[in-house]
Amino acid sequence: MRSRTICSMNGRICVVTGATHGIGFATARELAARGATVLVHGRDPGRAAAAAEGIRRDTGNPEVRSVQADFAELAQVRRLAQQLATSLPRLDVLINNAGLMNGARSRSADGYELTFAVNHLAPFLLTNLLLDKLKASAPARVIVVSSEAHRRSRLDFGDLMNAGGAGAMAVYSRSKLANALFARTLAARLAGTGVTVNSLHPGVVDTHLFHDSPLLLRALLASVGRLFMLSPAQGARTSVYLATAPELAGRSGGYYRDCRPDTPSRAAQSDADAARLWQESARLTGLAT
Repeated sequence: MRSRTICSMNGRICVVTGATHGIGFATARELAARGATVLVHGRDPGRAAAAAEGIRRDTGNPEVRSVQADFAELAQVRRLAQQLATSLPRLDVLINNAGLMNGARSRSADGYELTFAVNHLAPFLLTNLLLDKLKASAPARVIVVSSEAHRRSRLDFGDLMNAGGAGAMAVYSRSKLANALFARTLAARLAGTGVTVNSLHPGVVDTHLFHDSPLLLRALLASVGRLFMLSPAQGARTSVYLATAPELAGRSGGYYRDCRPDTPSRAAQSDADAARLWQESARLTGLAT
């Protein structure tokens, strides 16, 4: 892990999704401590408001407030995007951090496999709906929290909704591969606009992500896993680095680990899969391509 350079974020406006606890909360807190205006997103309005209040209290930064949307329902994602687009004078950093690992075979409000819907379709839609705001605010940064779990997966375009019944870890890994491919395509699409896009692996972090995971995985992480799992603050370091580091100005399309560029899996470098995933995601979210 490289040593951190504390970069001021005074005057910058940042949105962090999934920021009521874990990596997202730690990311939002650090950005607020550096002077940014931070919008803390959460599914539950009470928890989002409490998280924002806690960050204001801890950092002394009054420019922290909450926004709410359940990413399991695309209509709420659209509402959030409209709210942000109309209320914010600018948007300098969008951190797509919200995610889950669902142990049950559940569906979103739109009928999609829940993990894929929350981890990929929601940030895909939110980011696309905020592109005009990001471009108008350039230089701006989009950050997508992926995972090393993406290396365990390949996309099956015949079964993106997991009708085949793959397990929770396989479905989660698929969604993280989708994150990396989304960031790759978006970076290419935004070349020359002043908006950069990078994805990252935060590390194996002790967060609420695993609370709905299968019992065996939870038991393993609660015992042996405690020896190597990072704290949320440690897990937030790469997100904060990508959001703040001046040396990354203009750098786009990268995948980062421990605040350093890394090479993602071969599947995550497939331009053909990235393009097909974009088309499928646009169709599933009702987004014009």
